[in-house]
Amino acid sequence: MTEPSLESILEAALVAAGEPLSVDRLRGLFDDAVAPSPGAIEKALQRLAEQLQGRGVELRQVGSGYRLQVPEDYAYWVSRLWEEKPTRYSRAVLETLAIIAYRQPITRGEIEEIRGVTLGSNIMRTLQERGWVRVAGHRDAPGRPAVFATTRAFLDYFNLSSISELPSLLEIGDPGPEHPELDLEVPLQREPSAGPEDDPHP
Repeated sequence: MTEPSLESILEAALVAAGEPLSVDRLRGLFDDAVAPSPGAIEKALQRLAEQLQGRGVELRQVGSGYRLQVPEDYAYWVSRLWEEKPTRYSRAVLETLAIIAYRQPITRGEIEEIRGVTLGSNIMRTLQERGWVRVAGHRDAPGRPAVFATTRAFLDYFNLSSISELPSLLEIGDPGPEHPELDLEVPLQREPSAGPEDDPHP
């Protein structure tokens, strides 16, 4: 039996995992004596990405590693597999999320100062329960206030590999008052991102 190509092995692992896999985890598929170098893994992933172009699945690098996913062009049809309506988030939640993404690490008081209103505890609880925001430490100031940052799960959800992929605020513009709620179940074009779960700025 002919041994499968490195690209095929990686593809099979990514399909089976159903979640992003880092280069280190992909190397772990092999015995130490024959494990490909990280560079060889990355080159094989590039070849796999090229092979999948124009197909109903694509290889994407996100915060936690690489994953196979459905391209956004197919979202209209694929979303019909699920009858449940996507979760909707209030404008206040989305504003808070964007402020944290762009200004992290940031304290609750600083968020309130930017928004001009008191930050309800349910807003931060929603973001933390969703896995998008975490306490990243404490500010060296009176009261040692907690500072918040975004997570790898946030990067993964919005199809981003790092915080550097955030669009500029000029690109985003002002959505205006006609959109009090936005649907986040299908990622918007280049949504805000943030640092990884264990280190916001690797």
